[in-house]
Amino acid sequence: MLSGKNMTIHAQSKEEIYRILDVVCDPEIPVLTINDMGLVRDVRFAENGEIEVDITPTYSGCPAMKTIEKEIIETLNGAGFEHISVKEVLSPAWTTDWLSQAGREKLEAYGIAPPVGKSVDKSLLMGDPKSVRCPNCKSMNTEMVSQFGSTACKALYKCTDCLEPFDYFKCI
Repeated sequence: MLSGKNMTIHAQSKEEIYRILDVVCDPEIPVLTINDMGLVRDVRFAENGEIEVDITPTYSGCPAMKTIEKEIIETLNGAGFEHISVKEVLSPAWTTDWLSQAGREKLEAYGIAPPVGKSVDKSLLMGDPKSVRCPNCKSMNTEMVSQFGSTACKALYKCTDCLEPFDYFKCI
């Protein structure tokens, strides 16, 4: 049982909290929720009524984490939960393998090519860029322009069919 501002709320499960948090978007890629990204690692209910939420950044030093923490607290407060603590957990390190299938589809619809393969594939580091599908025209005739795109976690690609540039969310 958790105490809300003017009511008593019974949290049924972790899944309920995850559902509530499904409206919190990533500030850098606003079409993705923190659940799509796999950033919420755990939810616990402390005996003192506090909800404890563990989050993992996409990389250490990610500037969006304070914003995400604030949004988690505001969202849970808005749902009637008063006592929330958010803890940044660095181990295990976040990987693009944690992106949900829905998140991958949202990325592509937004114009960012989702990661191809698994995080254990380091071919990009060896100068062997991935064959990445263009999120605009769906062509596989693409080429990497730069290993770094609009953010450190993306590479810049260009489609040789539609000639549009696009970001590719690198496997991390």
